[in-house]
Amino acid sequence: MRSPIRGLASSDGEEGSDRTPLLQSTPRVEAAPVCCSARYNLALLAFFGFFVLYALRVNLSVALVDMVDSNTTLADNRTSKECAEHSAPIKVHHNQTGKKYQWDAETQGWILGSFFYGYIITQIPGGYIASKVGGKLLLGFGILGTAVFTLFTPIAADLGVGALIALRALEGLGEGVTFPAMHAMWSSWAPPLERSKLLSISYAGAQLGTVISLPLSGIICFYMNWTYVFYLFGIVGIVWFILWIFFVSETPETHKTISRHEKEYILSSLKNQLSSQKSVPWTSMLRSSPLWAIVVAHFSYNWTFYTLLTLLPTYMKEILRFNVQENGLLSALPYFGCWLCMILSGQAADNLRAKWNFSTICVRRVFSLIGMIGPAVFLVAAGFIGCDYSLAVAFLTISTTLGGFCSSGFSINHLDIAPSYAGILLGITNTFATIPGMAGPVIAKSLTPDNTIREWQTVFYIAAAINVFGAIFFSLFAKGEVQNWALDDRHGHRN
Repeated sequence: MRSPIRGLASSDGEEGSDRTPLLQSTPRVEAAPVCCSARYNLALLAFFGFFVLYALRVNLSVALVDMVDSNTTLADNRTSKECAEHSAPIKVHHNQTGKKYQWDAETQGWILGSFFYGYIITQIPGGYIASKVGGKLLLGFGILGTAVFTLFTPIAADLGVGALIALRALEGLGEGVTFPAMHAMWSSWAPPLERSKLLSISYAGAQLGTVISLPLSGIICFYMNWTYVFYLFGIVGIVWFILWIFFVSETPETHKTISRHEKEYILSSLKNQLSSQKSVPWTSMLRSSPLWAIVVAHFSYNWTFYTLLTLLPTYMKEILRFNVQENGLLSALPYFGCWLCMILSGQAADNLRAKWNFSTICVRRVFSLIGMIGPAVFLVAAGFIGCDYSLAVAFLTISTTLGGFCSSGFSINHLDIAPSYAGILLGITNTFATIPGMAGPVIAKSLTPDNTIREWQTVFYIAAAINVFGAIFFSLFAKGEVQNWALDDRHGHRN
């Protein structure tokens, strides 16, 4: 039976051509089974890789509370008195053997922010290198390097603030190549009608890594001491690297245990989407409006994401006045919702394309609009409910959860418009999208000198407005088909 959606999905000119153009000129190979497949095994190992990656990224934000002398933080106390004390008295830590440092709030800000100064540098180089030599080793050594540097965190802290800031910047350099490298690998592994599922599974590990590492780091600090936070996650990263090297192959052609059916399915589905040209079409790429649509959307989404990631614990503590133990669990809750939404939206997006004949661009626009305007609405609402603790937590959780829809929206649109250069494109968009990680929290701090609810409303307004603008811009200029500049000819493919 012909779907009633087909005519609607192809009504916008380019949308009819982006649905499955690759399958019209070549014989369609039946989809290979999911169970025990090489491509889903890759997604699973990538999932755990990004789990480790984000655990290594956010563990310092929890451990830092235990690293700093409480007498220093008392001098910088900015807790608002607008809301009544909500929590029970904080319990004394079972273990107090970790060394304490005299770091004020400004110094702590530099320590936490130094990661992004390394992270932004390796985005585009990471994408370029991955396009030339492949993403497997680049991703593997990126996470391994971050894990090894994490093991040296206690030593760097002893050497001084400068050493710790330099170490965190080096960790950022290592992590900066990971997302572009993963995108480059998926350009050879992900059949177009399974992209949303495979990439959402892979990158959902980042959200779960945040969910697990925030409270787990607090528990480790509580029962042991802060140094073990870095030792544990560093060792886990090394173990993951060993598994990655042994079980992952760069392409389906080089995989030793992939079935012939699955290999043929992947290669035939990508045949007319990949370019064989050696040089990167930088000029055409940078003049491409679909690329800048992703840039604007990525920047806008990350403004809200990084503002909440770095300041949500502060808001919970200083405005809503939850204690440290509650703070860790409640700060992680929104990211659990986002993780769940990413997994489910990936399934939904590919089903809409494969079974209901929605065009690629239609799905990317709809999921981006839900994933950016939805969070904006609930973020503004969170600023209006005052000291209603349960509603504040609920609205902030819903806001972050809805952001998970973007994983099947603009986040993977790089692979739709230029699969051969997806790693480079992600490097470009993520370079711009890292700026909010450095600027957003600083601006938010400057807007909340007295730490009042009204001041925090302004922070939420700005984040929401940027999100809405990004969603509209992406909807107007995004495309869903492979761009001409991304193909050296209409039948180019990589052997």
